[in-house]
Amino acid sequence: MAKKRGLKYDKIIDAAVKVIAQNGYHHSQVSKIAKEAGVADGTIYLYFKNKEDILISLFEEKMGQFVDYIKHKLEGVTSDEEKLAILINMHLAQLEKDHNLALVTQLELRQSNISIRFKVNEVLKGYLGLIDSIIEQGKENGSFDEAIDTRMMRQVIFGSIDEVVTNWVMKDHRYELAPLAEPLHAFLMKGMISPKRLEEKR
Repeated sequence: MAKKRGLKYDKIIDAAVKVIAQNGYHHSQVSKIAKEAGVADGTIYLYFKNKEDILISLFEEKMGQFVDYIKHKLEGVTSDEEKLAILINMHLAQLEKDHNLALVTQLELRQSNISIRFKVNEVLKGYLGLIDSIIEQGKENGSFDEAIDTRMMRQVIFGSIDEVVTNWVMKDHRYELAPLAEPLHAFLMKGMISPKRLEEKR
């Protein structure tokens, strides 16, 4: 059954990001989220089954918007190296401008609850698939080493970006995050560039 959408749904999602970031998932009662959204407690249950559903839904909503935005930015870009650079830069820039969302994605979504972990992994598939497509296209075009194992490299790319963001969150955002995109991209490219392209650069 399709989830009910609308202005109140969006308000609840945004309120949940703020409340969970400030209080932590376990201390974020539905009543707090409802108050922040400016709706009655019962209204929450017209859109969501429970608090877990809110957490997964906000991640699904924000990640879906993010993937669509990246795809839009990649339209017309022919350089495979540039595509990867755009993805990394947008990931870091997006979370740098929304500290609450960064706290939720890097800390609160890492719950020990198996159900939540499973659902988070399901939501991530769209983003990971986008990374896969960049790698595969780069291999086909001769930009990236064709011997690269796509699945392994996708894990390296996502894991590297994720660790950079998590470290920034744990350090209380004491430095700028977006400027780290360029050196991170340069580092990853050293392990991805095709031997032929590397020779051309020398």
